[in-house]
Amino acid sequence: MKQTNPQRLPQLLGYLGLLPFIVPSFFLLYDPEHAIVWRDLLLSYAAVILSFVGALHWAFAMTLDDLSEKSRRWLYVWSVIPALAGWVALALPAWHGALLMAMVFALNLLQDIHLCRMADIPAWYLPLRRNLSSVASACLTYSTLA
Repeated sequence: MKQTNPQRLPQLLGYLGLLPFIVPSFFLLYDPEHAIVWRDLLLSYAAVILSFVGALHWAFAMTLDDLSEKSRRWLYVWSVIPALAGWVALALPAWHGALLMAMVFALNLLQDIHLCRMADIPAWYLPLRRNLSSVASACLTYSTLA
């Protein structure tokens, strides 16, 4: 059954998890002397979080009973793509890596939207993922300009 009210703990943890995106982005603007360090912190955290959002889809594939086998297989396949993309992004020049990770966050959000249409996911999940992915993508995109 879908929950209609956001769950406070996932929401709190999710928004606190944005700090490692926001803080380096802030310091990219106000501490350009150490831009390489701030950008590296941002990109390494983004790669870790891409692994996390991919793993969510692995968990959905394992636990959602109302998925077709085709959808379940796709979720397993998709679940490893964000981590692999993050790994590749870290090997690229920072500008390219940041854009790649921003695009993968956006693609993962599209996958979340698709998943919510085909399975019984709590109602609070998609708005939270949309907000978190938007901020993460914005910070990564901003880092290419700083």
